[in-house]
Amino acid sequence: MIERLLEGFCQLLRVAVGCLVAALVVPVTMQVLARYTGLIPVYLWTEELATFLFVWMVMLGSIIAVWEGTHFDVHVIPDARSRLGRLLQKGFVLLVMSIFALLFAWYGIGYAKFGAIQTSVMMQVNMLVIYITVPLTGFCWATFSLFRFWQIVQEYRHAKDTLAQ
Repeated sequence: MIERLLEGFCQLLRVAVGCLVAALVVPVTMQVLARYTGLIPVYLWTEELATFLFVWMVMLGSIIAVWEGTHFDVHVIPDARSRLGRLLQKGFVLLVMSIFALLFAWYGIGYAKFGAIQTSVMMQVNMLVIYITVPLTGFCWATFSLFRFWQIVQEYRHAKDTLAQ
């Protein structure tokens, strides 16, 4: 039940990232046409909009990567052969990632509050629109990595119970 809910949320994020990529084409195309052809005037807001879209795209993409397990991680424990060793190896990475994610979310709240009192230069948009991505991303990373940790523990317990029978 929880896994289906989280997978549905992640599917929504995939659609959002696709829309952001499509939307990013517009300001970038306008910038290229303005700079290299002179067909349209140089609009300075296009660079700011492209940056905003790119930030959202990267942050949402990183959330998807944590869910799918395709994020970058470093193996600090040598490859384990036993079930317990694999649990410790995968679990260690997920727990460290969860701690980092919770810190990212916690300090991101202050970062977002700081952004709420600022306005972008060209588009005159409240910068909370961008800064809110930090705590949102941290919260999602923590949720996904803790869920994956819980899954690994359940698999270990199930395998242990199966062997005992």
